[in-house]
Amino acid sequence: MEFFLVLGVAIALVALAFVALSIRVLLEKKGKFPNLHIGSNKHMKQRGITCAQTFDKIEQAKVKRQLSFKELSLIDDVEGGC
Repeated sequence: MEFFLVLGVAIALVALAFVALSIRVLLEKKGKFPNLHIGSNKHMKQRGITCAQTFDKIEQAKVKRQLSFKELSLIDDVEGGC
């Protein structure tokens, strides 16, 4: 019986915490959670800091421009090859 009392109190506290954290979102008409992503922070942008995903996309685009697959040959033109 004591276990269920503790469990009920714990569930109630967790539910209260969720409601408290989302009260702004629940009460505003077009409420949204704040965007805490690095890419949307203006101070990080000024310093040139981006998120890992954006950095990876930029680096992949650089490599893609540098590579030329027109000269790529999958089969070597050597005698005795398979």
